[in-house]
Amino acid sequence: MIKTFLNKILHLIRNKYFLSFLVFMIWIAIFDQHNLLDRIKTHRHLIQLRKDTLFYYNKIQANHTLIRELKTNDQNLEKFAREQYLMKAPDEDVFVILKKSEIEKEDKVR
Repeated sequence: MIKTFLNKILHLIRNKYFLSFLVFMIWIAIFDQHNLLDRIKTHRHLIQLRKDTLFYYNKIQANHTLIRELKTNDQNLEKFAREQYLMKAPDEDVFVILKKSEIEKEDKVR
């Protein structure tokens, strides 16, 4: 039984058409200009680009919503200016409270 199986395999390997096909497949998979390895890398890169596109699309939508809110309500605009840019009225004092991790980040930047 094993001999018959080995004989079939040897017969297949000796076949010139099978060998030609095998060489052709190896050439296409490894050595060709558009080989299999490059196609896999390109596919992974495409998936990452699609994820990035979705992330930035969501970010843009959030920014559009924020801009709409800032343009329609002066209280929101004042709140945004106070929180993001630490702006204050002339008679106010502003105290900024930082977490320990934020202080360490600022020390690394300096």
